[in-house]
Amino acid sequence: MSRPDSQEKLQPLPALLALALPGLGHFALGERRRAVMIAVGVLGLFFGGLLIGGVGVVDRKDDFWWFVGQACIGPVAFAVDWGHQNHLKQPDPVTGQRVSPPPPADPALRPAYSKAIGRVHEIGALFAALAGLLNLIAIIDAGWRPPTGAPRSTPPVTPPERRRPPEEHAS
Repeated sequence: MSRPDSQEKLQPLPALLALALPGLGHFALGERRRAVMIAVGVLGLFFGGLLIGGVGVVDRKDDFWWFVGQACIGPVAFAVDWGHQNHLKQPDPVTGQRVSPPPPADPALRPAYSKAIGRVHEIGALFAALAGLLNLIAIIDAGWRPPTGAPRSTPPVTPPERRRPPEEHAS
């Protein structure tokens, strides 16, 4: 909880840098170790989701609400979505829109890419969306900081008064 005399203000540059690449906002603030931990954690979770469910988990057209969370990763999510939309989907002969190809019955006719089925796709999408939401927390953390060079202030902790046991009188 912040105190009324707190000097924390919005710093848009670190927030925008954190949106551009996870951890970059903290790196610009001079918090190198935290920046590396954020980048490794967020990008590891995002690419782990891609590894589990395939590139098809990032799909702004078919899975829009999952993509809302994934978009908080920044340009990385948009680049993966662009590659998915333009290189892996095939044009539908009726509508002309790009769609995921249906898996054919004959394995020899199977396309190079097909969307993962079952829970694998959902788990991958969940991992990627959670990575985006974790990066959103990192963006907020990088954007609302005390001015550069000033440490975050915490109220001083005063120890409770210690009671002394009553002294026994020798009689």
